[in-house]
Amino acid sequence: MSISAPVAPSVPKTIRQATVLAVCCTAVVMANVDTTAVNVALPAIGRGLDGSVAGAQWVVAAYTLTLACLLTLSGSLADRIGRRTIFQIGLAIFAMSSLACSLAPSIGWLVAFRVLQAVGGSMLTPVAMAIISAVFTEPGQRVRAIGIWSGSIGIGMAAGPVIGGLLVETIGWEAVFWINVPIAATALALTFLVVPQSKSERPRALDPVGQLLVIGVLGLLVFAIIEGPHRGWLAPETLGSFAGSAVCLAALLRYAPRHPHPLIDLRVFRSVPFTGAFVIAILAFAAMGGFLFLNTFYLQEIRHDSPLVAGLALVPMAAAMFVFGPMSGRIVASRGARSALSTGAVVATAAAAVLTLTFDGSANLLLLIGYAMFGAGIGLIYTPITATAVAGLPPAQAGVAASLASTSRQIGQSLGVAVIGSLIASHPGALTSAAAFRLPAHLGWLTITGLCAAALVAARISTAPKAVRTRF
Repeated sequence: MSISAPVAPSVPKTIRQATVLAVCCTAVVMANVDTTAVNVALPAIGRGLDGSVAGAQWVVAAYTLTLACLLTLSGSLADRIGRRTIFQIGLAIFAMSSLACSLAPSIGWLVAFRVLQAVGGSMLTPVAMAIISAVFTEPGQRVRAIGIWSGSIGIGMAAGPVIGGLLVETIGWEAVFWINVPIAATALALTFLVVPQSKSERPRALDPVGQLLVIGVLGLLVFAIIEGPHRGWLAPETLGSFAGSAVCLAALLRYAPRHPHPLIDLRVFRSVPFTGAFVIAILAFAAMGGFLFLNTFYLQEIRHDSPLVAGLALVPMAAAMFVFGPMSGRIVASRGARSALSTGAVVATAAAAVLTLTFDGSANLLLLIGYAMFGAGIGLIYTPITATAVAGLPPAQAGVAASLASTSRQIGQSLGVAVIGSLIASHPGALTSAAAFRLPAHLGWLTITGLCAAALVAARISTAPKAVRTRF
């Protein structure tokens, strides 16, 4: 790894390190606040731009899907071109696209700008981690810095619903995007002043064919799931998209092993713990993405809560994630990932099962307790996913493991929004009548329960002694 001198070498090292950490944390908080705040704003966006349920799905899925496709590529570009350079480009794109989102004249344009926003976002999270690792060279300092940086993710998720609800209620849905502009601009200026340039001495080769195949697999699959209820599940576009996704997957499975430096090295999936972590992340974050989408519309369209009240109702979930995320790290350190993953999956499954039966009752306290339990379960799962993925591969491939773990979370959120949104869209009048909403909501909660239960099964299988022996 090579590191160039910082732009402002006269700044004391400790202050420069603290500022670099603050900039990286700010970028992560901004990206996570944006994700959860936009969820709260979806009903207002739909009314303001005359959008459908599918439009709301695309507003969320376009962002998470693009992130899933580009995280690995952005990390590779940063290693090759320079991490500070890519980080600055990401901040600039995020700021400009956020402003464009606030000015979008239609749902279609908003979705297009969300894709551009995700292009910038993909250059923030993985690159920020690499910058922190390059700046904090002492092992103890690096661990503490990464811990603070990881905790900022929970802060962003906890703050997002309240900030989003407050902005939508007092100003309008456009403000959810406006707020990113000054934050990103400030981070961009500080990056120029204090963040040193760094590159990898041996950057990974780019794999454009593999990148296109990954986009084909995920993009066509999500398109088919979201558009199926509207175009018809047997419509040529829907069936063609499912078939195209399968063809791209088959081509990727054939192509990747023959490429000397593939975008995704399929050999890593021979490690059962790593594969388990990848699958658990998809399942758990599909449940979380579906949870946010389902409850946003339930709280605002069916219960007629204001955006701020709806945002406050989601705080127990986000706050529990913030509290139990670090706790799971201590459980992993003392008892191993198996305990944390299993406990989290059990709690999340129990919460989803209870909410399946009680979400539409009159007991608001029970609803909030269920939200908190669900957040606690997902929080307990969050940290062990990366720890298990990294432990499943050799130390030299820790970056690859962490990158694919992050990608799997975004894949999960995209699929969760697509599936749960399609259940709602398949029932006419679901967003205008509490009676019509009840069936798709129950089906949605049952789906979320099944995803959490499947995560539990995957956790038990992938952390069993026999599975652990397959690690590289």
